[in-house]
Amino acid sequence: MSEVLKLGIPAGSLQEATADLFRRAGYKISFSSRSYYPSIDDDEIECLLIRAQEMARYVQDGVLDAGLTGYDWIVETGAQVHEVAELVFSKVSRRPVRWVLCVPEDSPVQSVRDLEGKRIATEAVGLTTRYLQQHGVTAKVEFSWGATEVKPPKLADAIVEVTETGSSLRANNLRIVAEVLTSTTRMIANHQAYADPWKRQKIDDIALMLRGAMAAEGKVGLMMNVRRQDLPGVLELLPALQNPTVSDLADQHWVAVNTVLDESTVRRIIPRLKEAGARGIVEYPLSKIID
Repeated sequence: MSEVLKLGIPAGSLQEATADLFRRAGYKISFSSRSYYPSIDDDEIECLLIRAQEMARYVQDGVLDAGLTGYDWIVETGAQVHEVAELVFSKVSRRPVRWVLCVPEDSPVQSVRDLEGKRIATEAVGLTTRYLQQHGVTAKVEFSWGATEVKPPKLADAIVEVTETGSSLRANNLRIVAEVLTSTTRMIANHQAYADPWKRQKIDDIALMLRGAMAAEGKVGLMMNVRRQDLPGVLELLPALQNPTVSDLADQHWVAVNTVLDESTVRRIIPRLKEAGARGIVEYPLSKIID
């Protein structure tokens, strides 16, 4: 019987973003509304949908060999796992999420120390409790089942909530007092599984392809032909990830130039390249960039 890697996919808000990242990395994941076992076009991987909040614990206990979850939930659960890779993506943007301490706009609270003896609502009880301990503050931390933003001031004096853009906090007239934690998505592995040569190779291969897909986001390739006499002027215009590749052509008076650049610069730079003497300019999409 061939070996199989048990891989946790975060259910909920990160589910579709994760599937999209895997697709760009070369793996096709399909979800069924009636199943917690997504299909994947790799017979050596078995996927299981698990809430991100629980992922680290199941990986730690060996129920899963590896999985994707937020750094915040690793800290919250205190799970002992091996961190394979940091993958900076979220449900809204390509930037970290923040856990922030918030109070109503008209609250007299100006710092965490002003919350001594107060009531704080949050989904991340362990994370919040440790943060308060670090600042020498004793407060009542209550688990929030949802709609945390609406609890101050009647049900809580403050909240600790996760945000990407801050729009929900502003809509509920909340003011950020302090940042508790910055979190990004991590690929994690069970220590015993990662010690197994086959599983380690499989996990590392997946992580490599995921990082490659993320590195290619917003990038395109550009190739063109350039007369040797025009080459210095063309190279000055190219903001490449590394030095552009310059290759000889059959006509000794011409060379081929290949480079990678931000897609947002293409519309500005192509006209300048043509003015500088580049010909046969071709832009092409990139799916992965592997360092």
